[in-house]
Amino acid sequence: MPSEARNRRLSDWMTRIRTRQTVLPRFQRFQAWSHSQVTQLFNTILQDLPCGALLVLDIGGEEPFISRSVVGAPPDGERVTEHLLDGQQRITAIWRGLNNDYPDRTYFIYLQEDEESDLPYYVDSVSRYWRRQDNQRMPLWADNPDGQWERRAIPLNLFAPGDEAQQVYDEWLEEAIKDSRTQREVDRTVSNVRNQISSFNIPFLSLPVQTKRDVALDVFIRTNTSATPLSAYDIVVAQVEAGAGESLHDLVAETKEVCPAIARYYEPESLILAASALLQGRVPSNATYLSRDFGNRLVENWDKYLRGVERSVVFLEDERILDERRLPTDVVIPVLVALWAEAPEGLYAEGNARSTLRKYLWRAFFTKRYERTTATRSLVDYNELKTYLSDSTASEPIIFHESLPQATELVEAGWPNKKDRLARAILALSLKAKGLDLADGSTARHDNLSQREYHHLFPVAHLERQYPNIPSDKIYTALNCALVTWRTNRAISDKEPERYLTERRRDSDPDEAEIRRLLESHIIPFDEMISGNYDAFLEKRAELIHDAMQELCKWVVRNKEAHR
Repeated sequence: MPSEARNRRLSDWMTRIRTRQTVLPRFQRFQAWSHSQVTQLFNTILQDLPCGALLVLDIGGEEPFISRSVVGAPPDGERVTEHLLDGQQRITAIWRGLNNDYPDRTYFIYLQEDEESDLPYYVDSVSRYWRRQDNQRMPLWADNPDGQWERRAIPLNLFAPGDEAQQVYDEWLEEAIKDSRTQREVDRTVSNVRNQISSFNIPFLSLPVQTKRDVALDVFIRTNTSATPLSAYDIVVAQVEAGAGESLHDLVAETKEVCPAIARYYEPESLILAASALLQGRVPSNATYLSRDFGNRLVENWDKYLRGVERSVVFLEDERILDERRLPTDVVIPVLVALWAEAPEGLYAEGNARSTLRKYLWRAFFTKRYERTTATRSLVDYNELKTYLSDSTASEPIIFHESLPQATELVEAGWPNKKDRLARAILALSLKAKGLDLADGSTARHDNLSQREYHHLFPVAHLERQYPNIPSDKIYTALNCALVTWRTNRAISDKEPERYLTERRRDSDPDEAEIRRLLESHIIPFDEMISGNYDAFLEKRAELIHDAMQELCKWVVRNKEAHR
C-alpha cells in the first residue's frame, strides 16, 4: 500500500506530542538509547544534518492499537490522530532532552567551539546523582545559573520551542550574566540556535487511515530502524496486540502480580514465550515466536499458563531450588510450567505427577541431557512427559534413560557459583537435604540468600599449607562447598575442619550428634571431615552425593489406579 512522504518541523512534532495528537502504540519498547546517542542526535540537529525519516499510521476514528504517550509527555490531550510506528527513540530523546526530563542526566549546549563540526557550540551532558548526607543533587553547579555560565553551559531545555521556554531563558540570562553586552551577544546566539532547533525538519512517511492492523504491524516489523534491533519478544508484543487486542506487557505484569516468585528463576518475558511454545506443541525458538499465529495462541492458553507458573513455583520451592543462581539448568523451567499447566490436581493423580516431575527435574540437573540442542530436547521431553502423565501404558521418557554421573565424575565438578551444571546440581542436592548453617543452624531460604556465601569446607589457605602443589580445581570443587552465612564464613576463615568444628562444640556445647546432624544436612561425612584427610573426604562425600542422587532419580512407580 503506498504511503505519503511529508515534512514536519521539530516544533510541530513537539506540539503534537504535548497535545497527545501523536502517540505510541503500546507494543513499542520504552526508550533504550544511551545518553551518548541522545547527545549525537542533538548535535546532528545543530549541524542541520538529516536524522532519518519516521513512520506514522494515520488514525481516523477508533485507534487500531492500544496507545501510550511519549515518555514524559502529558497523558491526556486532544484526539489522537497518528501512531508513531518507527522513530520512537529519536522523538523520545528530543522531547525529554528539550524538557530536561532525564533524572540521571542534564543536557547543555556549550558555547564553545566544537572540534568536530567547527560550530561555536555543541551539546553534551552531565551525569546526575543524589548525595545521601544532605539529599543534594550533584553536581551542584548543574542547577545553578552562575555555575552553568562559568562553564559556558546553557541548559538544553531553554532552547525548546515556545513562549514558556523563552520566559525561563530570559530569567536564566538575567541571573547568570550580569554584563549587558555579554547578555546581548549570548542572546543573539541562543536565538539563532533556538530557531535552528525549532525549524529543523524531521520528515516522515504516513500510512493512510484505511491501512489494516496486520498490514501496519507487518510494516512496523520490517521497517523498524532503531539502533537497538527488535527482539522476538518485541515482535510478539506487537503480534498479540494486533491479533488479539491484548497487551503482552499487561499479561507480563499479571504474571508478576499473580506469582512474583517466578522472577527468581526465569525472566518472565522470556518464560512466556518458551512455555507458550511448548503448550502449543512447538519448539521454543525464534522461528516459532515469529510465526503469525503464535501470539493469538499464546493468549488462548493464558489461564492455563498462569496455572502452570503458580504450580511450578510451589514445586520448585518444595524441592528447595532457591533461585536462578542456584539452578543447574534453566531449560527445565519452561518445561515444568507447561507440564504443571495441564497436570492433574489432587490425590493420587497429582502425587504421581509430582513424583514424575521430581525425577525429571533431578535427572535434568545431573545428566547431560540439556548440554546441546536444548530447544528441541525440551519439546521432546515435554511431549513424552505429558503423555506419560496421562497414559499409564506409555513408554518411559528418554530423559529417564540418560546416564547419571559416577562418583568419580562428581569429584571433578567445579565451583557452584559459576555456571557449572554438575556443580550446581551437587549444591542443589545439599540444599534439598536442608543445608543448615554450620554455626547457627539456620536454613538457607530465598529471602536470606544475600547473607550467605560459598564456603570451602576445607579452607583454601589450609589446603595450600597442607598440600603445597595442590591444583586450584581440586580446591574449588563442589564437593568442598557449602552455603553458609557470611558470619560463619568469616569465623571459620582458614581453620582446618577439625578445629572449627571443635570450636563450635566448645562455644555452644553441642554434643557430637548435633555436629553430625549439621553435617548430614549438607550430605557431608562426619568422620572424614574430622580426620582432615581431604582425599578421603572427597571420595566419601562423592559416594554419599551419588547415593542421594540415585534415590531422587530412581524410576517412577506409578499408581495405575490414578489413570482410571
